[in-house]
Amino acid sequence: MKMVVCGCCAASWRRCVVMSLRLLFLLPAGLPVRSQGESQSDNKQMDNITIRQGETLFLSCSQGDFVTHTAWLNRSSILYTGEDKWSVDPRVSLVTLNQDEFTIKIEDVDLADEGQYICAVQTSSRPRTTSVHIIVQVPPKIVNLSKDLVVNEGSNVTLMCLANGKPEPAIGWRMLSPSDDSLSSDSEVLEILFISRYRAGVYECTASNDIAVDTQTVELTVNYPPSVSDGRDVGVTLGQRGVLQCEADAVPEADFEWYRDDRRIFSDFDGIEIEDAGAFSKLTFFNVSEADYGNYTCIAINKLGSANTSIILYVETASVLEMTSSDLEQTAFENNDMLEGPGAVQDGNSGTSTVFTPTCLLLVVLLQLLLKF
Repeated sequence: MKMVVCGCCAASWRRCVVMSLRLLFLLPAGLPVRSQGESQSDNKQMDNITIRQGETLFLSCSQGDFVTHTAWLNRSSILYTGEDKWSVDPRVSLVTLNQDEFTIKIEDVDLADEGQYICAVQTSSRPRTTSVHIIVQVPPKIVNLSKDLVVNEGSNVTLMCLANGKPEPAIGWRMLSPSDDSLSSDSEVLEILFISRYRAGVYECTASNDIAVDTQTVELTVNYPPSVSDGRDVGVTLGQRGVLQCEADAVPEADFEWYRDDRRIFSDFDGIEIEDAGAFSKLTFFNVSEADYGNYTCIAINKLGSANTSIILYVETASVLEMTSSDLEQTAFENNDMLEGPGAVQDGNSGTSTVFTPTCLLLVVLLQLLLKF
């Protein structure tokens, strides 16, 4: 077997293809090779074909009468010669081969399939070629993205997003949740200087070209020290249930400590329960005694710092307006007994005591209670 090497440095690529086809088709050695200036009808250039990655490509050329040999070539590789498959690629197959048409199929087109394809036809008189350039478009794909970040408030943050695609994709950043249109970028990099807690959230990178859009997200967590809401003083009567509440804003969540003066208070100590739930802490007295009244301090702590607030548990005295109707009726009954004693007013005709109406009794009770204060 003889190996023939075509020297493309000494001849044009087109001449190399024709020479290869001569060897393939066993063309007569004396068959002239036409230059670009000769018979343009024998060498036809088709319009470019644009196809998306993953689609199926059909390549077809017309045959005509008196065809003796046919071939499809991809650059320098022969795909098919007539019904004989030369390509080892399983995606390539023959669709049609007759006097009018020579069509092959390439499935699941990839970027490596892009380039020049030639259909070579040998008639009884002369060869004829038809060439077409295949352009493969690739949807964008984000290939390198910053990982989820946890930073401290005041730090500088850089988010990176890289993507491939054809045409080259445009890349942009935006703050997705909570939405903030003022924080965005039209480049691969998003820089946030001296980040605050209000910049924490989900950021979205978008890569887009004429074919499709690819998006991915990054979650940004900003740590900051606790801040505690002002405590509300609580008034409780003796023997009643009392609750002191403390609320702290912090990332990571704060741990709570309760103090009475310089003494730390623990749950289940002297009838006291401490319950923490996220940003809240609750100190509960189930039966308030005289010793429980005073000033309490709630401290919220995380790894970045601490904050505190003071809450006073004070004695709440019952007022007349807060007395229940049953209390008033009981007091009125007791005072009615007093009025029916020896000093009660007597009716001159019947000699019986005059019974006050309930309204009058209530007024008397109220007056007596007010005089006590």
